[in-house]
Amino acid sequence: MAKAKKNNTEQKLIDNIIQGIEDMKGTDIVLMNLDGISNSICSHYVICTGNSSTQVESIADSVIEEVRKKSKMKPWHVEGYENKQWILIDYIDVVVHVFQPEIRDFYAIEELWGDAQVTYPKTVTT
Repeated sequence: MAKAKKNNTEQKLIDNIIQGIEDMKGTDIVLMNLDGISNSICSHYVICTGNSSTQVESIADSVIEEVRKKSKMKPWHVEGYENKQWILIDYIDVVVHVFQPEIRDFYAIEELWGDAQVTYPKTVTT
């Protein structure tokens, strides 16, 4: 029962994160399920791209606000606002990475976790 509640809460958190990304036109959204992978630090990564430092900051702000409004959660840790090339938002079980394109290509986080289940959430088009 407790695991089902955790999964439901995580899924709502992920949905709110993705909505915050989409609201600011973040692109290339990837959801990585790290459950069951030894040495993983969380259960999910949500990764996306913003095309400028301004957009990266706006996406991160939108994610934090969307999660706060809908899930009443604050991030445990946030870093990267100084240079706005890669902002990390840590919700303990779910970690959000907002990258500028060249930084995402350089670090290639998706390739570090080859055993992860990867999905590409559908984005809302307007």
